[in-house]
Amino acid sequence: MSRLLKLIHNEQSKIFIRKSTWIMYIILIGLIIVSAFLANNFSNLNEDYQGEDWRQVLQKENKELQEEMKKDDYAQAINTETIEKNNYYLEHDIQPAPYTTWNFVQENAGLLTFVSLLVIIVAGGIVANEFRWGSIKLLLIRPISRSGILLSKYIATLLFALYTTIFVFLFSWIVGAIFFGVGAPNTEIVKQVDDGFKTAYLLKEIFTSYGIQIVPLVMMGTFAFMISTVLRNSSLAIGISIFLMMGGNSVMVLLAQKEWAKYILFANMNLSQYTDGNTPMIKGMTLEFSIAMLLIYYVVFLVLSWIVFTKRDVAGQ
Repeated sequence: MSRLLKLIHNEQSKIFIRKSTWIMYIILIGLIIVSAFLANNFSNLNEDYQGEDWRQVLQKENKELQEEMKKDDYAQAINTETIEKNNYYLEHDIQPAPYTTWNFVQENAGLLTFVSLLVIIVAGGIVANEFRWGSIKLLLIRPISRSGILLSKYIATLLFALYTTIFVFLFSWIVGAIFFGVGAPNTEIVKQVDDGFKTAYLLKEIFTSYGIQIVPLVMMGTFAFMISTVLRNSSLAIGISIFLMMGGNSVMVLLAQKEWAKYILFANMNLSQYTDGNTPMIKGMTLEFSIAMLLIYYVVFLVLSWIVFTKRDVAGQ
C-alpha cells in the first residue's frame, strides 16, 4: 500500500509541476472573476425586492413588462416568463431572496464543463506520454505490478478532477462573497421547471448541480484515460475525447428517434433530464437505466485499459 501511495504522490507531482496545469488554473481564475464582474454589473441581483414594499415592486414590474410586450413582439417570450415567475412569488407570498455568493457558486457549476476539458488533457497524456518519452521502462522495473502502476495513474487523474472541482467551488465562493456578500446558504428560491415554477432550497440545488456535472467529467476523463492507454498517443486521446464531448449531444439530437440510441453513452450522461419534471431525451429511458448504462461503460473503459496495459510488450519502446 505504501508503494502505491508513493506512486500516486509521484503522479500528482508530475501533474502539478507542469506549467500547463497552472495555466489551466489561471484560466479558471480569470473565468470566475470575469463572470462575477458581469453578474455584478449586468444581472438582476434582486436588490429592488428587499424592502417591505417588494409586492408593489413586483406588481409594478409586471405592468411595465406588459406595456413593453404591446410595443415589442420580440419581448413576448422573455417577458412572459418573468411575469409568470413574479406572479408565483406574489401568489405564494415568497419574497425574492437576494443574490449572494451561494447563488454565484451554483451558477458556476457550469464551469465543470471546462474542468472536464482539463481532466481530459491530463488523462489523455498520463499514460501515453510515458511511452512517448520512453520513461515507461523505468516505471516497469519498479517492484510494483503493472496493475498498481495503472491504478496509481488513474487515481491521480481522479484526484486532479476532485481538486479542480473543489477549487472551482471554493474560489467561486470567495469571489462571490467579495462581490455579492455571503448570505444564508439554505435560502428558499424559486426555479423554473418543465411545467412552471417551484420552490427549492439553494444548498440542495448547489449540490445537485455539481453532482450532475461531475458525472460527464468522470466518464469523459475515464474515456480519455482508456484511449491514452490503448493507443499510446496523447494527441489522439485528447482530440477524440474533446470532439466526442463537444459533439456528443448534437449527435444524440439527430439519433433521438432511434430506439437503440438510448444505449449510447452520451444519451445517458446528462442526468438533469430526469430532474424538475424534464422529459428524457429518448422515450423509455429512466434514471435507473442511465445509471446502469454508465456503470457498464465505466467498467468497460477500465477493464480495456487494464488488459491492454498489463499485456502490452514494451521491450521495443
